[in-house]
Amino acid sequence: MTTDWIHTNTFHYHQFSDLNRLVSAKTERGLKISLCLPTLNEERTIAKELVILKSELMTRYPLLDEIVVIDSGSSDATCEVARAFGADVHLADDILPHLPSCRGKGENLWKALFITSGDIIVYLDADIKNIHHRFAYGLIGPLLLNPGIKYTKAFYDRPIAISKDEIRPTGGGRVTELVIRPLFSLFFPELTQIMQPLSGEYAGFREIFEQIPFPIGYGVETSMILDIYRKWGMEVMAQVDLEKRVHRNQDTKALGRMAFSIMKTFINRKQRLGLIHLERDLFDEMIQYRLVKGEFEANATLLENRERPPMITIPEYQKKTRMRA
Repeated sequence: MTTDWIHTNTFHYHQFSDLNRLVSAKTERGLKISLCLPTLNEERTIAKELVILKSELMTRYPLLDEIVVIDSGSSDATCEVARAFGADVHLADDILPHLPSCRGKGENLWKALFITSGDIIVYLDADIKNIHHRFAYGLIGPLLLNPGIKYTKAFYDRPIAISKDEIRPTGGGRVTELVIRPLFSLFFPELTQIMQPLSGEYAGFREIFEQIPFPIGYGVETSMILDIYRKWGMEVMAQVDLEKRVHRNQDTKALGRMAFSIMKTFINRKQRLGLIHLERDLFDEMIQYRLVKGEFEANATLLENRERPPMITIPEYQKKTRMRA
């Protein structure tokens, strides 16, 4: 187990707060940087994110070249608000429409590869209540200033709402501590050095993202780490302390469904690597119960483990890449 990674490849966003230096490094290397926000019903937070990121990292400091929103089919005004505040908005179903339709965060991230033009792509969730431009430049900094680093992952304190009026300063990230960290400890102990493997904020070079598959749902962060680790090793990865992230917390049953998808993705990756053998296929339904009028009522949620192949294998992307080159 490599135990010095946490010391050599862990940064704090303050180390990259000289934005003029980042812009100079980007210009010298002739790079373009794209920011992608995957969305589904985020009208309450999307405007603030766009205002801050665009004003600070496009107008004041030309670090970002484009901001793209990939939407899963919001029923609220997410798309209209995003367009009004200057984002390039696309419906996921309209991108590569000849492919079978899928819904999920991973689907949006994968299709962003086709729409964006950047050499570096930054992925941020669209529900960050305490948004600050450090969420983007903190992840971009190591990619521009540290040769060899190709992928950066965020970590932070995560306050958790106990009730409507009570918020604890930490305690979020429950699925990480109850599911992923135990699995990493059992099978890949070196990966336990990644503080928050399920964080929704990360960035990397296109050459990394286009060569790995993307599960369409919650398993995308887990698979991304495992696939990057398998193909390139921990040396190309880094993590950045962004201090604090505030967002809406999900209830226990929602976290259970998330854990189901993540565990299934993890087991499937283990199987592909030849590290385990299953004598039967995994089931696709997460079964949960609730008490209704004194009787237990089962609720089964279908969570198929579908994933998109590496974008570099898609003919339309190959053609677009050649044209861009």
